[in-house]
Amino acid sequence: MQRYLEAQLRRDLARKAVVLTGARQVGKTTLARQLIGQVSSASYLNWDVPADRAVLLRQSWDPRAALVVLDEIHKMPAWKPWLKGVIDAKPAEQALLVTGSARMDTFRQSGESLAGRYLHLHLDPISVREWCTQTGAGPERALLHLIERGGFPEPALAESADEARRWRRQYATDLIREDVLEFSRLQEINAMRVFVELLRERVGSPLSLASVARDLAVSPTTLKRYLQILQALHVVILVQPWHRNIARSLLQAPKVYFIDTGMVKGDEGVRFENAVAVMLCKQVHYRGDTTGRDVGLHYIRTKDGAEVDFCLSCDGALYQLLECKLSDTRPHRALARFATQCVDAEAVQLVRDARQVERRGVIAIEPAAAWLARLDA
Repeated sequence: MQRYLEAQLRRDLARKAVVLTGARQVGKTTLARQLIGQVSSASYLNWDVPADRAVLLRQSWDPRAALVVLDEIHKMPAWKPWLKGVIDAKPAEQALLVTGSARMDTFRQSGESLAGRYLHLHLDPISVREWCTQTGAGPERALLHLIERGGFPEPALAESADEARRWRRQYATDLIREDVLEFSRLQEINAMRVFVELLRERVGSPLSLASVARDLAVSPTTLKRYLQILQALHVVILVQPWHRNIARSLLQAPKVYFIDTGMVKGDEGVRFENAVAVMLCKQVHYRGDTTGRDVGLHYIRTKDGAEVDFCLSCDGALYQLLECKLSDTRPHRALARFATQCVDAEAVQLVRDARQVERRGVIAIEPAAAWLARLDA
């Protein structure tokens, strides 16, 4: 399957080293191997493979390779100064691609700065637009498929729902047992597993760590660290409330969504909202990575309980307000309220089961699938 980032990745590799990050099994290695097949010579080296590890430590890969792919090197001690040296010493005509499952700048030693030496791209799960482009499916069918299966390539492309569920069960087990151990202690695995199960039932609601901490008999500080780990491993998306004062917004409760929509435990409305959150996050990453703008995904909630599911910002200004509904085409009251206050932001009510576009005052009522299919990625 050809991924949406392939053309951008080729362009960026012609200019600088590229760091490609994303969740485990989101398709980074497959994308790298597709690029390898397009060049005359290439070297693929994975830190998890003992033979490759020895080559990495010696830096003895073929200096004539047109493309060198370094996978999972963030697991190497002092990887930042090592990578800085590799980038500075590589031949000018050699493309260098670095991939990693976890955020390569999180929970790691500070080391040497890599500023200015690379371009960063996020690889996110399959969206409505990408599924339509690759399979020829219509937007409505694509959205329902991705809500059911999630956007990871293997379950999305599986022949049956049973195969997709088997993949997800093993994925969740391996993720917590193996990847979480990179950032925490063995005795915390069971607590982390219970925390993930609780989060699966709290998707789309402001998350009170104090309340969850009482349920799990651990401290809120511990749960905050667990949440940071899950975010670093691209398990969850944290959507912070919108506020022009960033510090103030971070003190308020975030909303949590799963990067794999199939992990969500909830009704149709919750799973639909989670799928939209994942695709909006992909849009934010793509726009930020390719334009250099400061693009953000947030939600709005006031003290009197008025809430809008999502809002998008660019360079500190809101440009879009979004509310998700399964079938209700009546204008959402809070959305209309904030639309009149944020006159420069487009107000859109995304309705999964709507069949036509309507304009209701300051709100555009949009069939969700068609709207999502028009996103940049």
